[in-house]
Amino acid sequence: MLLEKQCKSLSDKIFRAPTAGVEQRSVATIDPREASAEGSGVSREDVEAIWSKAEALHQSGMHPMVSMTLRRGGNMLLNRCIGFADGLEQGTPRAAELDTPVCLFSASKVVTAVLVHKLAEDGLLDLLNPVSYYIPEFAQSGKANITIYQLLSHRAGVPGVPPGTPTDILFDPQAALQRICAEPPLCEDGRVVAYHAITGGFVLAELIRVCSGMDINAYLDKVIRKPMGMRYFRYGLEEADHGEVARNYISGLPNVGLVGRHLQKVLGADVDEVVELSNTPGFLSAQIPAGNLYATAEESSRFFQMLLQQGEWQGQQILSPLTVNRLTREAGRPQFDRSLIIPMRYSAGAMLGGRYVGVYGRNTPYAYGHLGFSNILCWADPQRDISVSILNTGKPVVGKHILSLLGLVDAVSQRCAPCRDVEDLNSKLQRYSLKTS
Repeated sequence: MLLEKQCKSLSDKIFRAPTAGVEQRSVATIDPREASAEGSGVSREDVEAIWSKAEALHQSGMHPMVSMTLRRGGNMLLNRCIGFADGLEQGTPRAAELDTPVCLFSASKVVTAVLVHKLAEDGLLDLLNPVSYYIPEFAQSGKANITIYQLLSHRAGVPGVPPGTPTDILFDPQAALQRICAEPPLCEDGRVVAYHAITGGFVLAELIRVCSGMDINAYLDKVIRKPMGMRYFRYGLEEADHGEVARNYISGLPNVGLVGRHLQKVLGADVDEVVELSNTPGFLSAQIPAGNLYATAEESSRFFQMLLQQGEWQGQQILSPLTVNRLTREAGRPQFDRSLIIPMRYSAGAMLGGRYVGVYGRNTPYAYGHLGFSNILCWADPQRDISVSILNTGKPVVGKHILSLLGLVDAVSQRCAPCRDVEDLNSKLQRYSLKTS
């Protein structure tokens, strides 16, 4: 027993486990509103098996807090959280709650994309127009013909800010926009795929401002947050809510060498620096369209459930089915991403699943959603009729969590078997098109 404790202590030290030395035991909180699994095609045993994988992710020590929501057929089969929201560094851990807001980081991008698609739905912009038609300064250095659609699908050629750019530029959207506009593109015709970790969001926010006359939070309030009854679900938080947020923690092996340098290039700063920055009042209050939307797991799942329901939520048509189709349609075949250094499959705003294996598990060709730094996953799968949100607060790249994370995502895709005919979904879209034409 002593040897086992010593080995665990050493492992926690090597992998920088934030919960190392915390004596208080984590107890899961279960939403009493969880629906019965009966008739859903997913058994209660399946639901518990999925949650056991989420608990294993927390028990890896890399994530102080894990919260998860799973809807199937519109019914919330799972809404739970486990762990601590903050206080670990002071030795006074605060238990996570179901309504604890978490920063979605890059999963914010799909929400920003929806807002831009809504502008197109309302005729306020055209996705195939050049960005420079609305933001003339974007035409600098050879970017005059880059379209909004290419920007949404990570083909704008400006994936990062120049080396040496101070991190506090995140808090000055206009200064960030000026630097992005001045940058030459990787490719002038949008053929190169390179994930835009931060840059794309500032440009899209400016498009929203120019075309709607509102800042991004005001437009989000109008289009999504208020109609869908969200408590949080905004870029940054009101100052009064800063004390409710879940703290982000450094975890996993130190990111050194080639990996560390590449991550710094993608993120614009050292990984540990990004984590610490994300806990500052400036970050909590800022509007960072590509990286700081705050939400609960249930709110994030609710958003994807709306998309799954062809833009409808509780009798309100938030988006048209055609807009959802444009958002989720594949923008091109899987292509090597120069930023992420792996093949990626994108739509105009979302990361897509894979026919054999993908970011949302095995055999998920119709799934769409987004990843967030570093293990946040939010997605919908029309074939399985599920909307899923997995939020967490550790930020490991290499750590003890990898197998449990893969196991959790795989459990969702395998325990929630395909149950809908995608051709039937397409026929519903056609009926809507005929009805509105």
